[in-house]
Amino acid sequence: MGMATISNQGHDSLRSKHHVGGKRSRLAHRLQVGLCACTLALSCCTLLPVSAQAASYTIDDKTIMVGTDTTYQVSNEGTTTLEYVAAHYQLGLSNLIEANPGVDPIVPRNGTNLIVPLRSLLPPTVHQGIVINSPEMRLYYYHDDQVDVLPIGIGQLGTDTPLNWVTKVERKRANPTWTPTAKMHEEYKARGEFLPKVWPAGPDNPMGLFALYIGRLYAIHGTNADFGIGLRVSHGCVRLRNEDIEYLFNNVPVGTRVQFINEPIKTAEDEAGNLYIEVHQPLSMSEEEFETLDQNLPFTFTKEQEEFFKRPEINQDILQQALSERSGRVVWLNPPAF
Repeated sequence: MGMATISNQGHDSLRSKHHVGGKRSRLAHRLQVGLCACTLALSCCTLLPVSAQAASYTIDDKTIMVGTDTTYQVSNEGTTTLEYVAAHYQLGLSNLIEANPGVDPIVPRNGTNLIVPLRSLLPPTVHQGIVINSPEMRLYYYHDDQVDVLPIGIGQLGTDTPLNWVTKVERKRANPTWTPTAKMHEEYKARGEFLPKVWPAGPDNPMGLFALYIGRLYAIHGTNADFGIGLRVSHGCVRLRNEDIEYLFNNVPVGTRVQFINEPIKTAEDEAGNLYIEVHQPLSMSEEEFETLDQNLPFTFTKEQEEFFKRPEINQDILQQALSERSGRVVWLNPPAF
């Protein structure tokens, strides 16, 4: 499994701003520099192999969550980037950053114990086809009594990925070309960079080697970048790593339902009455919110969420801690009291 993108057929900007874990910054550029430095020093880097196993789970009508959290200790020798750890466990960078506040987002200190947040609640919508939940930076593909969970990157502020939209896969294409928009040509020209009218197919193409076109303006496609999963760095795209788009290309039929949702908070109850919550930072919707570097953005609770929070069996201290920390991890809200 690996990396793909949903895009208005636009190139993922490597220098754009992004939103991650509630702390807006210009991490994309820092990542580009940091990862390039690690590549140059490859002989002294500790690099994990990318997982070849799909993050797939068998489910039924009663399944509310999938996966199991684990831990990973950064080697005491060499250099291990957080991106390599994220790729190995098929997570977006923001998933690791949310679960490990205070850890350097490029190169964590040697010996650091990382929480690897692999458990997630299934999105609160119909479990059919592809569901993309932008705040948690994950794509869910439901098929054949199973779900595949894939990490994504999404559009930067001003070229946002759709948030509430139902569409379908219209067509698929291997070795797509890329035609930049007039606005993209202007942006690159302002930076002193050149873009061809049509970028030919091939591994250097920003759309990668496979594309699933959805609606009339967007496509799920690959990328030529070596980072960006879990970041807001694209011109509206939803990235997945390159092995993932190949998997989707080979397994998702034309006509498959595709739904975009905007759910930073997910709640669920299992058959035994256990109550759970998973909280992510909401997406910045304005420049003012984007520049609020050290504050959590406010939530807009739905009526259903407000009623859920009032349930008497919920430990309110645990609930408020989850809403404050926004760790992206599944939290049990009504554990037994001793």
